[in-house]
Formats: sequence, structure tokens, C-alpha cells
Amino acid sequence: MKFTVAVLAAALFASTANAADLERNKKNVVDFYEKGLNQKDFAAAAKYFGAAYIQHNPVAADGPEGFKGFVEFLKAKFPQSKSEIKRVFAEGDYVILHVHAVREPGTRGAAIVDIFRLDADGKIVEHWDVRQDIPEKAANNNGMF
Repeated sequence: MKFTVAVLAAALFASTANAADLERNKKNVVDFYEKGLNQKDFAAAAKYFGAAYIQHNPVAADGPEGFKGFVEFLKAKFPQSKSEIKRVFAEGDYVILHVHAVREPGTRGAAIVDIFRLDADGKIVEHWDVRQDIPEKAANNNGMF
């Protein structure tokens, strides 16, 4: 197979553009998480929502208003809650966070994996999550993070 300089340049440009989109998406999700869940500032986080926001957590309401309700719940019930992002992964239009969330200081908290899908403009349009409480004693010494 014969490649021309133009074909190679186009492939390199597409790869660079894709890498830039992945970095933008990671930055947007991390900023959304920090503003919404740690600062509990719905208005600051809301700028990252796309035209629609589909929620897959069965105990959370759909749309930005559902997220707003969750932020208000945290403010009222767990004002000192803190989520520390341990890892950020991005592939295609998805960003995945591995998080240590502690609702009350002094407790072990939970390990959470949040999955976000973003649109072509880097806006959050869909969310899934899984949560596992951190036990007092583990069956191994590997840790959850």
C-alpha cells in the first residue's frame, strides 16, 4: 500500500485533533465534577451540560434538574462531602473517573466509577455510575485505589 504525504498528514491531523478533543473532554468532566460535587455550585457546573442530559443512575432524576437536586441534597445533608478523583480515562466520546468519595469526614467513603458521554462540543449528555462502599477490612491488601 502506497501512502502519499497528504494522506499521512491528514491521518496525523486527525490523530492530533482527536487527542485534543480527548483532553478537552477530560478537562470539562473534571471541572464539572469539581464545581458540582466538591464546591456544590450547580450554576458553575451547569455550563458543561449539553442539549440533553440522560441519567442512568436509577435513584437519580433525569436532566440537569436531577443533578441540581443532587447538589442541593449534598449541600443540605453532607456539606463537608469531598470527592477525590484518582484516575481519569478518555476514549472516543467517553470520560471515566475513578473516585474516592467521602460524604462525612472521618468515614471510609466509597469507591465510585463515573462514566460520562460527551457530545461533539465537549458537553456532558449522558451519565452512568457504580459505587462500592469501602469496607473496614478487605480480603486483600491491594486497596481500592
